[in-house]
Amino acid sequence: MLETTFDRVENGKQLRVARIGKGPPVVLLHGYPDNLQIWSALAPKLADRFEVIAFDWPGMGYSDAWSGGASPFQMASRLMVLLDHWGLRRVVLAGIDMGAQPALVFAAQHPERTAGLVVMNSLAWWDEITSWEIALLRKFQLNRLIIRYLPGIVFKRAERTFLPKSVSLPPELRGDLWSSFKQIEVRKFISRMCAGYQGTLPRLPELYQKITCPTLILWGENDKHFPPGHGERLHHSISGSQLSIIPHAEHWMIWYLAEEIADALKAFQWDESSTN
Repeated sequence: MLETTFDRVENGKQLRVARIGKGPPVVLLHGYPDNLQIWSALAPKLADRFEVIAFDWPGMGYSDAWSGGASPFQMASRLMVLLDHWGLRRVVLAGIDMGAQPALVFAAQHPERTAGLVVMNSLAWWDEITSWEIALLRKFQLNRLIIRYLPGIVFKRAERTFLPKSVSLPPELRGDLWSSFKQIEVRKFISRMCAGYQGTLPRLPELYQKITCPTLILWGENDKHFPPGHGERLHHSISGSQLSIIPHAEHWMIWYLAEEIADALKAFQWDESSTN
């Protein structure tokens, strides 16, 4: 588990954050029902080359919620506030699940602040094939109701579909993720986020071609919710990007395949010339 502290941001809100390692900064962006601890296996394996920063998104995990909406554009704006707060001029961004879309938006809108981009297992295309569950929830907007009123089902379903059958989360990690996700205020925020993402996803593809930083697209071959087609289309849309399909990997590959993912990140040629 990552050792965490709480930062007091300029807006007065508290943010749970973990920082380890030395070198060019890499900022890790989680999705849901995760929090920063989903990076607890990967972050230490990157710390010999990078300063690794993971945080709970405002409104998720154990971080205070901020006012305003929760679309990828607004999440990217919050990311900018945090980078300024930490005094980070240029960073590598690594996002998975619903942390990937804000990273994509940020890289397109702020190339001067983005030394590199890693995108993993996410809903990159509003019209691409997903699991039947994702398709059903999006079509009838049931995800907001289910997340708000049936958190146990959502969390257990994530465990069953994000990991191979032979793999389970250790009790301490599972307890941290569940304890944060079951909070009603966290689930209210995630419901808002789902609505914000659904409404703006069709606008994202026009940004992909504007991304100019070194970009690594890592995708789990067996991701049950977002098949590799999302990553393949993203690769064709981002000039100069590199695509790697991780054999047999599933959604939470950053945890149970941490060494393989770390090797891929460290082997990629990042622009480290002007990072902090």
